[in-house]
Amino acid sequence: MAKKHVTMLENNPEVMTALAKKLGLSDDLAFYDVYSLDEPDLLAHIPRPIYALLVIVPMTPAWKQDREAEDSALGDPAGYYRGGPTGAGDQPIIWFKQTIADACGSYGLLHCAINGPAAQFILPGSLLEQLRNAAIPLPKDERAQMLYDSTAFEKAHQSVAALGDTPEPAVGRSEHKGHFIAYVKANGHLWELEGGRNGPLNRGELRVDEDVMSPKGLELGLKRIIKLDLDAGGHDLRFSCIALAPSSA
Repeated sequence: MAKKHVTMLENNPEVMTALAKKLGLSDDLAFYDVYSLDEPDLLAHIPRPIYALLVIVPMTPAWKQDREAEDSALGDPAGYYRGGPTGAGDQPIIWFKQTIADACGSYGLLHCAINGPAAQFILPGSLLEQLRNAAIPLPKDERAQMLYDSTAFEKAHQSVAALGDTPEPAVGRSEHKGHFIAYVKANGHLWELEGGRNGPLNRGELRVDEDVMSPKGLELGLKRIIKLDLDAGGHDLRFSCIALAPSSA
């Protein structure tokens, strides 16, 4: 059980863009609301390419069963978390196991910002740069402990907790029922990154001209979860989705 608790963050562009800047991501990137997965007119406000999606998805029975099967098969191969045989090039996917309770939003933001092309927008000397550089050589448990012990990371999280449209819950009193997932394109593959899983999940290849919200990116990622629910008899999966993309300001 996690010992450290923080205030749950709201998954909206204002909160996550503010946190990204606090941690040290350049003003050249920002988060945007995703109003549709398919209608071009409702996606026209988001500049391309889209580097990452940050999503909250409710835990449905079908997704729970799928997660358990995948996690049991994933294992913890030696070197995986240190940039070893990821199946997608030589550069590592940087994934953090979540050990801070109710910090799933900031873990998701971290996964979006330090992997793939978005990492090129990390400011020199920033906390993001420090965390990324420290994490790369560490195995899973040591990496998790490093982030757990980071007072600066905790302060950045708490500094934006009062932003957003919903009342701020008390620390340790979140009624959040969903899971934050980051979808990131890195090394030509779509990665599903969630601190509550057993590791990073390689969802498949994307072409150079395909980003995380391309038809294939969505099919391999968020729409995969939607399909699991539909195939099990669901009909209206309520999720929240924002996108990390170039700033329009």
